[in-house]
Amino acid sequence: MKAIYFVVGFLALASSIASAYDPSPLQDFCVALNDTQNAVFVNGKFCKDPKLVVAEDFFKHVDPGNVANKLGSKVTPVSVNELPGLNTLGISLARIDFGPKGLNPPHTHPRGTEILIVIEGTLLVGFVTSNQNNTNQLFTKVLNKGDVFVFPIGLIHFQFNIGYGNAVAIAALSSQNAGVITIANAVFGSTPPISPEVLTKAFQVDKNVINYLEKQFWYDNN
Repeated sequence: MKAIYFVVGFLALASSIASAYDPSPLQDFCVALNDTQNAVFVNGKFCKDPKLVVAEDFFKHVDPGNVANKLGSKVTPVSVNELPGLNTLGISLARIDFGPKGLNPPHTHPRGTEILIVIEGTLLVGFVTSNQNNTNQLFTKVLNKGDVFVFPIGLIHFQFNIGYGNAVAIAALSSQNAGVITIANAVFGSTPPISPEVLTKAFQVDKNVINYLEKQFWYDNN
């Protein structure tokens, strides 16, 4: 009887370990395809017939982003949505262009860790921990050309160009589609809007302040 309990316990443990991560793909690639009739559904995308795959499915050219906007920055993603060959491979990247004093505002990636390298310029970067130790600790660092910094999955982080010239960084992500939640846009520009009563209570400010902030973001998002 003890042997049976041991086997059952071992199988349960093995099952929990096996379900803790996505299994490795059983094919070389699964090029994403928007075809619900003649493709296999894997990782949220349909797979292109391998016989029809071409080199262009794994290729994309990325131009510098236009930083003429209120934030002075532009993120150009290269996820599975832009590069079909990334499907099931668990990686993606983004080019981030900054004008002088440009900001990639506080945001999170719910499905991926980010590692960033500075190509040109000087950036102030940082992330904030969860409150597991009853505090939200800020880790911040000034990065110069060639410096690398990691932002753990799901944590709020930012990049700010503290130089007087343009800056460029490349961010790699541990997901083919890491997702992004820009904090200010999500809180003050959601559709439909979050009740001002909720936000007034949460931020402990006057309702007029909330109304002002919602006007800044709601029209941009909608």
